[in-house]
Amino acid sequence: MTAGRSAVLGRRNQKFVLNVGPAVTLRMQARVVWAGVAIAVAVLGACVLTLVSGRLGIALPDLPSALSGDATGVQAFTLERLRGPRLTVAVAAGAAFGLSGALFQCVTRNPLGSPDIVGLGPGAGAGAALVALLFPQLPVALGALVGAVAAMGIVYVSTGSGFRNPQRLVIAGIGVSAMATAFIQYIVYAIERDQATVLSSYLNGSLTARSWGDAAAIGTVLAVCLPLAVLLSRPLAISEMSETTAAALGARPGRTFTYAVLLSIVLSAGAVTSAGPISFIALTAPQIAKRVTRGTGPHLVLSALMGALLLVLADLAAQNSPVFDDLPVGIWTMALGGAYLGHLLLRERRRGRL
Repeated sequence: MTAGRSAVLGRRNQKFVLNVGPAVTLRMQARVVWAGVAIAVAVLGACVLTLVSGRLGIALPDLPSALSGDATGVQAFTLERLRGPRLTVAVAAGAAFGLSGALFQCVTRNPLGSPDIVGLGPGAGAGAALVALLFPQLPVALGALVGAVAAMGIVYVSTGSGFRNPQRLVIAGIGVSAMATAFIQYIVYAIERDQATVLSSYLNGSLTARSWGDAAAIGTVLAVCLPLAVLLSRPLAISEMSETTAAALGARPGRTFTYAVLLSIVLSAGAVTSAGPISFIALTAPQIAKRVTRGTGPHLVLSALMGALLLVLADLAAQNSPVFDDLPVGIWTMALGGAYLGHLLLRERRRGRL
C-alpha cells in the first residue's frame, strides 16, 4: 500500500470524541459521521419528493413558503391533511423500526434478527383483529398496542428468565407468533367483508389516513427512546465480546441486553401502533447501515436514519406507482426485504458459506 493511500485511509478512519454532558462521551469514526450526513440528506431529499410529486403535489418553488405556514387552498389541504401527517409518521416510524432492529440484532448477535421474531408484530395484529371483531367502534391501533404488550408479556413469562436469554427469547417468540398468526387468520375468516378489508390494510402496514395524533405518538416514542439507545451504544459494543471480557471491562451483559430488548420492544410497538406491522425495515436497515460504514458496533443512529429513508422511499413508491393504485406500504417493504434476503443468499453462496 502506498503512503498516499495509507494517509487517505487514515483520514477516513479517523476517530474523534464528542462529549454529551459531563458524564457521557461518544467516540465516533469520521466515516460513520459522513455516512450519517449522507443518509440524512437522502432522507430530506425523499421527503421533498414526497411533497412535490403526484397530482396533488406542491410545486417545488412554493414548498418553502408552504412549509413556513403560508399554504392556502389545495396546498394547505395537501400539507396539513394528506401528506404532512403521512410523511411525518413514515419518517418517525421508519426510524423507530430501524433503531429497534439494530438493538435486537445486537442482543441476539444475529444479522437476521428483528423484533418480528419475538412475536411483537403478530401480537399487534392479533390485538387489532380482536378489536375489529368485538369492538368495531374502537380504533384498530388501540387493539394493536394492547396485543403487542400482551404478546411481549407472554414471551417474558414463558422464557423463565425475562429478556436476558436471547435464545429462549427467540424460541418463545416463534411460538407466540405462530399462535397470533393463527388467531388473525381465524378473525379475518370470521368477520364481515368490510371489516376484513380495513383489517387487511392495517395488517399489511399502511400509512394511508394518518393523522397528526399518530405522528405525535410515534414522535414522542422516538424522542424518548433514541437518547436512551445512544447511552446504551457503548455497553452494547462491549457486550458483543465474550461475557468474561465484557465483565472485565465493567459491563453487565445481562442487564444491558434486558434494557436493549425493552427499548426495542417499545420502539417497535410504537411504530406498529402508528403504521401497522410493516415488515423488513427492522431487519434490513441495520444491515445496510453497517455495510455503508464498513465498521463494527451497533450504529444505532445510522440504523434509525436508514430505516426512515427506506420507509419514506417505499411510501413514495406506494403513492406514485403507475401500475398499482396506492398499495399498502408494507407490501413494498416485503418486496424490498425479499430482494435483500436474495442478495444475502447469493453473496453467501459466492463466498462458499452455503
